[in-house]
Amino acid sequence: MYAPERQQEILRLARDGGRVDVLSLAEEFQVTAETIRRDLKALDRAGLLRRVHGGAIPAGRLDFEPDLAERESTAADEKDRVAKAALAELPTEGTVILDAGTTVARLAAALPLEASLTVVTHSLPIAARLADHPGIQLHLVGGRVRHRTRAAVDAWALRAYGEIRADVLFVAANGFSAEHGLTTPDLAEAAVKRAAVAAARRVVLLADSSKHGQEHFARFGDLSDVDLLITDSGLSPEDATAIERGGTEVVRA
Repeated sequence: MYAPERQQEILRLARDGGRVDVLSLAEEFQVTAETIRRDLKALDRAGLLRRVHGGAIPAGRLDFEPDLAERESTAADEKDRVAKAALAELPTEGTVILDAGTTVARLAAALPLEASLTVVTHSLPIAARLADHPGIQLHLVGGRVRHRTRAAVDAWALRAYGEIRADVLFVAANGFSAEHGLTTPDLAEAAVKRAAVAAARRVVLLADSSKHGQEHFARFGDLSDVDLLITDSGLSPEDATAIERGGTEVVRA
């Protein structure tokens, strides 16, 4: 099968099923995963599909949001490297905000036992991981809990972040770029992320490289709002330099 024929079939599968993933397509067409990624990249450039973690969705579906279990298993090695690099950005003492997100959750799980910090989070999974940590004073922000992300949102959460000032925020995003800023599929989660950004003196974005260039429905800030981006080596040196020209430091773990 020639590449244009395969790409046409991939497009049909995406429109029929609402999503396609790289590994299933590679098995279906008996080609390598890298070949499928090139196909998806070509379809994305043509405006027919939009690439997401591990696959693609039909263009226009900016509201697509994978569930927590799927996000946990996506780009796991890259997320582990990002979380490990983020440990160096923890203050010796003070207050940190941990946003809802699987990479931020990996950072929470990696906090050393000797860490002595005040931690504020609206993420139930992160709070559960830190509840028994001996050196952490944990503050759980309340609100309506979104089932898909297990994160608290709406007025209670916004009010809580409006009343604090933290040393560092470790924030997550479903997509980031110089052009479109920081985005996520849900408006309520975007509002909480925006409030957390405003509550912190320093903002550190933890995002694997597959999220670069992605654009989702709800925008919660500019990339210039971020002091430091920690990502993986999948972000090209050229893209990293372009981001740094906008004032955001970049670490490629």
